[in-house]
Amino acid sequence: MKHFDSVRPQHVNTRIRRRRFLAYGAGALSAGTVFPAVLAAKEKAVAVHGRITITDIEVHRIWPETLDEIEYELNHHYGPRGPRYVYVVHTDNGLYGLGEGGPEPQEVLDQYIGSCPFDWVGDETSVSLYKAMYDLMGKAAGVPVYKLFGQKYRSWVPVGAWTVSTHPQRMADTVQYFAAMGYTWLKFHLSPFENIFDQFEAMQAVAPKGFKIQLDFTQYDSDDHPFDLLDKISRYPIAGLYEDPLNSKDVDGYIELRNRLRVPIARHASVMQHTTDVLKRAADVYILGHYHLGIVMRRAGLFAAAGVPFSIQHTGGHITRAMTTHMQAAFKTASFHFNSGTESWKSDVVNEPLQPVNGFVRVPERPGLGVTLNREELERLKTNNLPPAPRWIIKSRFENGTMMYNIGGPGRAHFLVMPNKRLIPMSFAAPLTTEYWDEDGSPEFNAMYKRLKTEEMVLTKK
Repeated sequence: MKHFDSVRPQHVNTRIRRRRFLAYGAGALSAGTVFPAVLAAKEKAVAVHGRITITDIEVHRIWPETLDEIEYELNHHYGPRGPRYVYVVHTDNGLYGLGEGGPEPQEVLDQYIGSCPFDWVGDETSVSLYKAMYDLMGKAAGVPVYKLFGQKYRSWVPVGAWTVSTHPQRMADTVQYFAAMGYTWLKFHLSPFENIFDQFEAMQAVAPKGFKIQLDFTQYDSDDHPFDLLDKISRYPIAGLYEDPLNSKDVDGYIELRNRLRVPIARHASVMQHTTDVLKRAADVYILGHYHLGIVMRRAGLFAAAGVPFSIQHTGGHITRAMTTHMQAAFKTASFHFNSGTESWKSDVVNEPLQPVNGFVRVPERPGLGVTLNREELERLKTNNLPPAPRWIIKSRFENGTMMYNIGGPGRAHFLVMPNKRLIPMSFAAPLTTEYWDEDGSPEFNAMYKRLKTEEMVLTKK
């Protein structure tokens, strides 16, 4: 393996590959015209190139920087994010395909070596590498990736921005920043350490007309009455979508919420993997997050048959955004905006970033994904030195003067949105304000940090 290393060719059972191709193609029929479209592309590719064989895979670990405008709050949730892995897959006829995502073990990479990209239709082996397989298929056939799925339903695909929950003024600044970049949707996970109504007041005051907020409740069981809380938030014009406001098992609860609220409900988490709950109309919108491609294709068929809008959520850079854009262009009811977090990075490894115009990105018409590798930037990001994650304390003040302290910093990335429920019940609408107490070398900080290591949470009277 190349870290830039190359994976060397190994023997592959072509009979198994053929069965896999036919199995994926048959399964893909549920998504519409996928099988005929990819067969036509394969015939065209073979006519031009003959059989195409994958010869090696470059694996690059990169450390991209976060945008300056949101770096402070993101670092207080996650610390320096990364690494991300970029895969450059080469074939014997000189083509290359781009993929990205998390790390893949050697035994997964070995399955691709010696195979043909067209063996991986509806790939259910790697979320990172299926992008490279489709990039190669499209390049070999001389067609954009969306044509491998069937006809194009939309030439411009809606896309949203993403951030983390933070102090009201910072939330307002983020709305203005992403609106200026061309986004009309902003998603974030609620946090019980921030008052949601203080956040909405600040965001509503600066949001352009038509700008919407997607609230992700992450199924967190807060100390709120769900309908009452959501009904009050619904009064703000920028309230656009409620994602996972209840436990995914509570299908009846979702149906009731959907019938009672005027703001649409989205289901991302689904213990039934978006099957029975879809037929029961438990949500207005569905989000397919981080599924293997074969599952996404089959669900796309179900959503199309049911007439239900959905979006695809895979996080990453512009390679991921390009792949998602092609899929949402070709799947009939993939008409809702998608999130990939691509906009939060300062730079990327492609030469053709997909930037929004009024909330939409144009579907690339070049062969494959429509993006090419910026090798110079790739090499820079491989040796990029990100600053170490800071130590800090979550310092919250209630209106009655009570102070609450929680520990932040490395290893507690999700604590701000999903705190330990065993410590204390918490509300998204509690009358409090929060600040990040960064390590300052003071005796007070060191004493409180040491105390929190033992007690986990500290409450002090006025």
